[in-house]
Amino acid sequence: MAFNIINKLKHLIKEPKLDSNGFMIYAPISGEVIPITDVPDVVFSEKIAGDGVAIKPTSSTIVAPVDGVVTHIFETNHCLVVTADNGIEVLIHFGIDTVELQGKGFTRVAEKGQQVKVGDPLIELDLEFLESNAKSTITPIVISNIEVKKDGKSQFGYYEGSAVAGVTQIMSIGIGEKSES
Repeated sequence: MAFNIINKLKHLIKEPKLDSNGFMIYAPISGEVIPITDVPDVVFSEKIAGDGVAIKPTSSTIVAPVDGVVTHIFETNHCLVVTADNGIEVLIHFGIDTVELQGKGFTRVAEKGQQVKVGDPLIELDLEFLESNAKSTITPIVISNIEVKKDGKSQFGYYEGSAVAGVTQIMSIGIGEKSES
């Protein structure tokens, strides 16, 4: 009897769907990891900007999700790209329509061209201000330079659940599958 209950409980627990042999991407902000298809913006939910996940944030610091270089930071600090040492580009877009805030609520910590390690701070947020003034604080994290397989399924493994910035692995990418664009 107890064995059957334990097995039923195991099916209810969300297990990470990560490939331990793949390249790992860590949470750039603490919060609840959700599917990219749940983002209230078609550019992300339809995977136009790339495939990935999103996080409902609970912390006020965006950190490096990979070891690499900050290759782009928007003037308004709401969006940035960190290119991993292996060339994979991780785009972090804080919130939806946050560009309209013209940088209010965002403080840049890192600079374009800066070498970073997983967990290094990149942007500080006034989360209370952003929660009150942004359309949404859901933060998409997408890989912008990996192609989707022809069957429409991505090459990624995902984690869903609570994540800690710079600690929790939220995505894995198959090794050697980087697009040569």
